[in-house]
Amino acid sequence: MRHILRTILFVPIALLSFSATAQNWQSKFIKIDKEGKLQYIPDEKGNIIPDFSQVGYYHGNKVIPEIPVITIVTPSSDAQQAIQSAIDAVSKKTPDANGFRGTILLMKGVYKIPGTIRISASGIVLRGEGDETKLIATGTVQRTLISISGGGSVKELSGSRVKITNAYVPVGAKSFTVSSAQGLKVGDNIIVYRPGTANWVADLKMDQIDPRDGTKQWQANEYNFQFERTITNIKGNTVYIDNPIVQSMETKYGGGEIYTYTFDGRIFHNAVEHMYFESEFLSDTAENHAWVAVEFNKAENGWVRNVTSRYFGNSCVHLEPWAKNISVLNSNCYDAKSVITGSRRYSFANDGQQNLFINCQSTEGRHDYVTGARVCGPNVFYNCTAKNTHADIGPHHRWSMGTLYDNIVTDGEINIQDRGNWGSGHGWSGVNQVLWNCTVKQAVVQNPWTSGNNYSIGLQGGKYEGRLKGKPDGVWEGQNRKGLQPVSLYMAQVRDHQ
Repeated sequence: MRHILRTILFVPIALLSFSATAQNWQSKFIKIDKEGKLQYIPDEKGNIIPDFSQVGYYHGNKVIPEIPVITIVTPSSDAQQAIQSAIDAVSKKTPDANGFRGTILLMKGVYKIPGTIRISASGIVLRGEGDETKLIATGTVQRTLISISGGGSVKELSGSRVKITNAYVPVGAKSFTVSSAQGLKVGDNIIVYRPGTANWVADLKMDQIDPRDGTKQWQANEYNFQFERTITNIKGNTVYIDNPIVQSMETKYGGGEIYTYTFDGRIFHNAVEHMYFESEFLSDTAENHAWVAVEFNKAENGWVRNVTSRYFGNSCVHLEPWAKNISVLNSNCYDAKSVITGSRRYSFANDGQQNLFINCQSTEGRHDYVTGARVCGPNVFYNCTAKNTHADIGPHHRWSMGTLYDNIVTDGEINIQDRGNWGSGHGWSGVNQVLWNCTVKQAVVQNPWTSGNNYSIGLQGGKYEGRLKGKPDGVWEGQNRKGLQPVSLYMAQVRDHQ
């Protein structure tokens, strides 16, 4: 976890330590014991607030390295071709013993980019010299400026699938029993599979969304969840995993299974760091210009740090569904340009799993720190701010699972709710979402009809009913009460793993 403490450069010191004053209080769900460790208080089913510490680059267990420069690019009249040629050349090099090919350094200056820069090989770092390395997305084409993506897909290993035999696997669990652990071993990468079922959709009432033009009721086969995990121990037929369960599994909803898998084509050890991105635009509501500054997909164990984007229509960083263990650090998304309506201004967007966003800032966004549909956690947004917001922070639609929003400060809203027929049928936006010590104008936190809770703990700001009346209230504790300990749940969980 050392790299986490080293990279949180701008966090007030109070967030990094427990303080002791008469006004301090602790959540009834997580207590601090005499040794300063966290104790998790289970409910009647054994559910606890999950451990979110094992996210980001190598789960936070490795320091983000400084990879040596092997190629230098300087500004030129055909900057995109110069950068892409450097990437293509480095892609052909043999990786070192740690899996890195090397860093491409973009010297300070202006680089005009009419298209998309693509990285599709592992071990390549694209580095600038800070804000003086400026990549300008030119022209009138909506696109991503830097795309980092491998290929392939998850492939189940034949004969490896086994049934989880527990009648109920609670949220927060890091172990479960399978019908047979024969053939499994420590270090195996597995999928924890939780099927979607028609009775689960019905119990959530997502087959009866109030229809309007374009509304789609939820279909069970679209909610088969695949959580990537690694086996850490095996005792008999009990399997232990590195990251917790963030969606309960119970026999009445199809239980769960595990299987080993491969993901040939997924890349790793890629990064973008220390540079400034800007999109050309024709007006404040123009949409025919660059949309996303940096995008990852089919990639793992990478990072983005110390970058700033300005005037893009959607995101500074977007992590797509198969982006895993990516750290996004000390980055900014400023002054988006677009129509202010749906599918725009998702400043820092995460659709992948086990990803981490720390010390990010945004202005003029809509959904500044946001997850999309069917997002398999855990994921963390920590110590981030949003100003001049135009919508809300939080899970956006269709059941995001296991996200921690820790010390988020916004002049707008953080909402976890049934969004009903917004979009084409957003419905329940998320479950097992935790707001910890956040500051907002106002918030709504609701619990879905089944399968988990959502938590607002130590929130500073107002509470309101949300879009739809009659929905179950979430778990609220200590609203507008200062002194929550630990100040940061994420940092306390990190310390517990040191």
